Amino acid sequence: MSQLGGFISLCGINPPSRWLAIAMLALSLAPGVAVAATPRTSVNDVEDEVMCPICGTLLELAESPQAQRERALVKRLIAEGRTKSEIKDVLVAQYGRAVLALPSGSGFDLSAYLVPAIAFALAVVGLGVGVSRWRRASRPPPGDDAQSKGPRGDDAERLKADLARYDL
Repeated sequence: MSQLGGFISLCGINPPSRWLAIAMLALSLAPGVAVAATPRTSVNDVEDEVMCPICGTLLELAESPQAQRERALVKRLIAEGRTKSEIKDVLVAQYGRAVLALPSGSGFDLSAYLVPAIAFALAVVGLGVGVSRWRRASRPPPGDDAQSKGPRGDDAERLKADLARYDL
């Protein structure tokens, strides 16, 4: 602070006005900081969210003359300092809602978001039920121990005879 005070006193500003000079300096720098903090819209940022109305593909992938005109319009609007939402509004006004790549979050378009989520939830539930049934089927029934499994009757006698023959 002493270096700043020395600089201000060298400029001919007396100590009571020193705080006023510091406040003026801070206020003069504030608009530059605010402008730097707002992100600038780019063509690539808009191209991946809008469609070419002729080919029906994303604008970033489209090569038709209409796509070139739409891209030029986007560039002009960016040069005017418009935000992404303002650019989308202009494109919707000129080409209709079909120009937007993402469906709206209301009405029938809402199903584009809900159907995959519901299908995934049903698949998880179905998988859980299937795994639990599979595990239940692989368990031995109650009261049936591992000793009782195996051949019975004539088969058990024949197995004992065969095993006795191969004893070393």
